[in-house]
Amino acid sequence: MSTLISSVDYLPGISIDCVIFGFHDNQLKILLLNFKSTDWLAVPGGFIKESENLEEAAQRILEERTGLTNIYLEQFHVFGDRNRRDNEVMKSAMAAGGNIIGPDHFLMRRFISIGFYALIDFTKATPTPDVHSDTCEWYDIKEIPTLVYDHSLMVTKALETLRFFLDEKLIGFNLLPEVFTMNDLQNLYETILDKKLLRTNFQRKMLSLGILERLDKKMTGAANKAPYLYRFTGK
Repeated sequence: MSTLISSVDYLPGISIDCVIFGFHDNQLKILLLNFKSTDWLAVPGGFIKESENLEEAAQRILEERTGLTNIYLEQFHVFGDRNRRDNEVMKSAMAAGGNIIGPDHFLMRRFISIGFYALIDFTKATPTPDVHSDTCEWYDIKEIPTLVYDHSLMVTKALETLRFFLDEKLIGFNLLPEVFTMNDLQNLYETILDKKLLRTNFQRKMLSLGILERLDKKMTGAANKAPYLYRFTGK
């Protein structure tokens, strides 16, 4: 039997759900949990302790699932539809993990969920399932199956927000390693926006922002063909 989450010390009726983005092999990915002994998938989430601020709780949940701290994190939506959760799914998911919960258990009550999206370096994360899940794994954003509750809507809204702020807040760099090529950066933008960009226009735009430091060339072959490496310096 797994350890069942208790309502002790948690704020009632409020949860946090996190859409965690990573970028790898020119694919935008998100982390999903697989409930124990089921086929049900969900975005990582959790609850807020009485002693925590909201963002502290979100950062704790992210650290527990990825092993990372100081993650780029933004609140993007509050999900409060009164029919957003199917309690039979929750009851069955807990039972599959060896936990029987009654109708009065706090997990069976109505929850308003605060949605956060996070941008992390894929290569540095160590995906770790919670006590109610078998796995925590990366999924290509284009190949995500149906998720439990309203989590598919959460992913859609998080992606819309990421696209909206990609240029305004220059947040895409959080998905790249510290050093990257201009081609890496363009591939990231094209993957997030799901469209091709003209190379010369994109490079000119990025360089004109004054946010990139050009480093030595990336030695992969002939020196005259090696691309320059860049580092994000911020505004």
